[in-house]
Amino acid sequence: MLSSQRPGLAQALRTFARDTRRFLAVTGIFRAADRVRGHPASLVARYSLPVLWGLLAAVCNFIPYVGFVIGVIPPALLALLDFGWETMLLVIIVYIILNSLLTSLIAPRYMGDAMGVSTPVTVISVVFWGWVLGPLGAILSMPLTSLLKVLLIDSDPRARWAAALVGSPGAWAPIPTRDET
Repeated sequence: MLSSQRPGLAQALRTFARDTRRFLAVTGIFRAADRVRGHPASLVARYSLPVLWGLLAAVCNFIPYVGFVIGVIPPALLALLDFGWETMLLVIIVYIILNSLLTSLIAPRYMGDAMGVSTPVTVISVVFWGWVLGPLGAILSMPLTSLLKVLLIDSDPRARWAAALVGSPGAWAPIPTRDET
């Protein structure tokens, strides 16, 4: 019924659902890789419960950009308390190297393609939604931003200029002339 009465809105909601599924799939794949990251750090530090710390890193990394910091604190403190500052530093270095490879070289390409949102908009959305809704807002920042994008920008042809700002796919497509419509 919505498709016949408001086809633009119906298409926008379908796009949101597709983008959210892509976000969860891509994020899940990279979070599984984060579980693998916890294992080498646990081998280096020899601390207990490596699966727990890898799982914590995976869950925290659903929060773009700041989740890594939240996820590295418990294993680093555990390494400090159990083995000393040298081991803590080693755990932090292993986490940073592996996280940098994943989040700086590999993930941004796939996340940007999955959500249709540029990196600056991602950072702003994490800060904004984290401020509005707290930690849950930071975790849900990308789906919430995607919902707003498809409802306010993608569904309205007059908002083509804003689509270019947020990095939506097709934002730079030529505007059809009267002869083409």
